[in-house]
Amino acid sequence: MNYVLFDEARRNNLLPLTFLRPVADIRFGILTIREKWEIYLKCKTSTLTENYLSAKYPLVKEKDNIIINGAICPNKVLIAEIGKLNPGQALVKGDTVIAMYLNEKDFETQSGAIEEIETEADYLEILNTWDVFAKNGDAIKADFELITKGRKSKPLPPHSFAIAPENIFIEEGAEILFSTLNASNGPIYIGKDAVVMEGCNLRGPIALCEHAQTKMASKIYGPTTIGPYSKVGGEVTSSVIFGYSNKAHDGFMGHSVISEWCNLGADTNTSNLKNTYDTVKLWNYADEAFIETGQQFCGVIMGDHTKCGINTMFNTGTVVGVSSNIFGAGYQRNFISSFKWGGVAGFTTFLPKKAIEVAKGMYKRRDLEFTDIDSQLIEDVYNLTHNYRRM
Repeated sequence: MNYVLFDEARRNNLLPLTFLRPVADIRFGILTIREKWEIYLKCKTSTLTENYLSAKYPLVKEKDNIIINGAICPNKVLIAEIGKLNPGQALVKGDTVIAMYLNEKDFETQSGAIEEIETEADYLEILNTWDVFAKNGDAIKADFELITKGRKSKPLPPHSFAIAPENIFIEEGAEILFSTLNASNGPIYIGKDAVVMEGCNLRGPIALCEHAQTKMASKIYGPTTIGPYSKVGGEVTSSVIFGYSNKAHDGFMGHSVISEWCNLGADTNTSNLKNTYDTVKLWNYADEAFIETGQQFCGVIMGDHTKCGINTMFNTGTVVGVSSNIFGAGYQRNFISSFKWGGVAGFTTFLPKKAIEVAKGMYKRRDLEFTDIDSQLIEDVYNLTHNYRRM
């Protein structure tokens, strides 16, 4: 069977996180949604997404295909129900299509009659940007059970202290140096070759992914995910960093989502609670307006390749697009579009040629290649976000 993860209309509700990736490649819990499905399905998946993303995330079609909603996380019940689908059947819950069995000729047109099979299964899904941090605790717990079941953790070093050590899993090559890990409120996962430097305090649920680091004396409150090759210092609570991004210095970040290849300057702070204690409104690309989140706590949602200078202050409920550079005194505005250079005093346009040059430098530091496809994606997003830079 060939499995394809598809983007649906909710993708636009997840911008700017999905400007440079399909929904399934959002990190949610320990793993990306795609990684979860591939563990359950025991095979690789491809993607049905926007045309401009398809060069990096190509679609593979076969004689028999099951396409799966990339915003929904798998579990045993869903896997069993999807496995029972016949050609021309769809697994649904209300108005949400979870999966469809399509043969090759109906794949493009979906012209055949679709029989809907209603499920009563519960599952995790992301509908909006704030779901990534708001539901992250449940996602960490589910992933922790999935990837540690039947395995034995590496031992906690004797110079560190653990509360509820049965809820802590340490992968091969990880270092934990003179720190405290409290897993009484949720699991703590320390990935392969990750480093917890001296004097850190971690309170689960927390995922510190492969090669990630917490800098000395960090205070990390769960539920928080620190993605692969990311470095985090200072105080962090209820946040998700996708990977290859740094908040390496003091400063507070709460109830936030940071995409890949971002850097937060020293003493950057994100407000995550309004002085009035009201729920937070957040910029939504689908509506092109600020919408109600229902969340009392909400910090910053940041797109890929964005940077901010030292002492940057982000307002409660701020959305920042792709490849922006933000600096200057005072609270930043709570919607900053893509390819912006500046801050409170005003913005100019950060041209894609320079953005690509900076991205290549960051990739080189990690011994990775920034390809022509990656360059084209930057150009594509620059063109897609043109109208927002007028705002």
